[in-house]
Amino acid sequence: MTPSRGATLTVLCTVALMIVLDSTIVAVAIPAIQRDLGFTPAGVAWVVNGYLVAFAGFLLLAGRLGDLLGARRVFLAGLSVFTAASLLCGLAPTAGLLVAGRFVQGVGGALASAVVLGMIVRLYPEPGPQARAMGIFSFTQAGGAAIGFVAGGVLTDLAGWPAIFLINVPIGLAAWLAGRRLLPAPAAGARSAAGQAVTRRIDLLGAALITAGLSLGVYAIVTVGEPSPPAPAWLLAAGSVLLISAFLVRQGRAPEPLVPLRLLRRPWLLAANAAVILILAAGMGFQFVNTLFLQRVMGLDTLRTGLAFLPTPIVIGLVSLVVAARLTARFGPRRVLLTGLLLLAIGLSLLVRVPADPSYLIDVLTPLIIMGLGVGVTVPAIMMLAMAGASDEDTGLVSGLINTAQQAGAALGLAVLAAVAASRTSARTSAGLPETPALRDGYSLAFLTAAAFVVAALLIVLTALRHPPAPAAATEPPLQQAPDEPSLQRPSSDQPSLQQPAPDQLSLQRSSSDQLSLQQPATDQLSLQHPAPDQLSLQRSSSDQLSLQQPATDEPSLQPSDSRPPSPVVCAGER
Repeated sequence: MTPSRGATLTVLCTVALMIVLDSTIVAVAIPAIQRDLGFTPAGVAWVVNGYLVAFAGFLLLAGRLGDLLGARRVFLAGLSVFTAASLLCGLAPTAGLLVAGRFVQGVGGALASAVVLGMIVRLYPEPGPQARAMGIFSFTQAGGAAIGFVAGGVLTDLAGWPAIFLINVPIGLAAWLAGRRLLPAPAAGARSAAGQAVTRRIDLLGAALITAGLSLGVYAIVTVGEPSPPAPAWLLAAGSVLLISAFLVRQGRAPEPLVPLRLLRRPWLLAANAAVILILAAGMGFQFVNTLFLQRVMGLDTLRTGLAFLPTPIVIGLVSLVVAARLTARFGPRRVLLTGLLLLAIGLSLLVRVPADPSYLIDVLTPLIIMGLGVGVTVPAIMMLAMAGASDEDTGLVSGLINTAQQAGAALGLAVLAAVAASRTSARTSAGLPETPALRDGYSLAFLTAAAFVVAALLIVLTALRHPPAPAAATEPPLQQAPDEPSLQRPSSDQPSLQQPAPDQLSLQRSSSDQLSLQQPATDQLSLQHPAPDQLSLQRSSSDQLSLQQPATDEPSLQPSDSRPPSPVVCAGER
């Protein structure tokens, strides 16, 4: 990595880490926020849900804007919006203003994060450096969420809940200034063309349909298990499906579609994103359920819960930053991904067997370390496979698709695992089981469900991700010799021959009088090629005869004839 590329990668990963942290750091501070701003139990959920709904809804549009307007411009604009909204959230005096700020934060986070993955791929096109860069980025995605639980508890205890938002302001300003200086800017002509064509090329109706459809879909997921949602989850999900279906119909008819349907016809891209959804559902669901397990079964407070969870992000960081790139370079991303999924399944299976009165060192620490190992190699590998074959013009959109899949998977995992745990706990409590064993049984079933997600992802990788597509640049046909350019070559048998790739070929034959007969076509351009060390010279004498000789120099010479109609010529040749 060159210093300039390394500094640019640092800016991109810092912003990605800050955005990922914001999705989990708030969860720890929810009780304090509810107490200080007077939220109702249902209303305080919108501090988290408002961010998730806006973030997931705008990711796809943000990725496409990166392709049309330039990734640098969209990244800096999103970072500005996110930083300003963080300041608003930290200073919010009322519940309504905080929720509004969280919506704006989600929009800014979507704009900034949707183009990061594509920018890294373009910044590091070589496989080796790209694997190392993906390891660093993947740590921000996988380890950032775990760090959020720790940082949220520490900041809330030391400085109060506004600090979890206000800490983004200096980081965001520094990253914006560094990004403006380091991120590669498009050419002036490209900026002007993008600015003039954006209103013409953006499908506004399609953008509205997909944003509303994705937002409603994520909202349907996060309302699963709520005691009194504003509408049934199945009704919200049906509305989401209708909006997304209308979006697909629109993309088939729009002159400039937001998402070209050719992308949705790529089996590799669809399978990779399905695997991303399942992996993130298992990973994010595991972190959420494990936090509840540490607090409610083991009785740890907020700070001790964060510290108990700390081995997982530490292992994720060590593996993704140091080991994952070397393994990927040696064995390929698919084999590394399969190994990581097996580790995830093993770690979750061990958590299923944890007793009701567990010992942290004996029963919990080992599965957390194994989970860190699995996540550390799985996330970089699936990111590389999901981006495989993306062309330059679609990099932002494919990156947006992957980010959307991550958010959908995270929301799905949180909703499903929380509902599974609550349902099993309620059933065990109704059967007369004490609260702590009932909670343990509920969380065990949730861990088992997460393991099922991992197994499903493993099957997708084994069956649908077997032969990665070639990069778009490699699919262009190689340059070929013009069809009208004949070549004179000597085969291994020392018999000179004149060959032409066009249908009409030249023939060079030796007669009984030691003369070579050369049939010349209409074109006067001859190409002399010779693989052997001794090369031939084809020259025309004053008597219109072509002589085939072996010159002293190793450079072949070829002099075409003047413009004459096709006619046989005679060559003097030596045996």
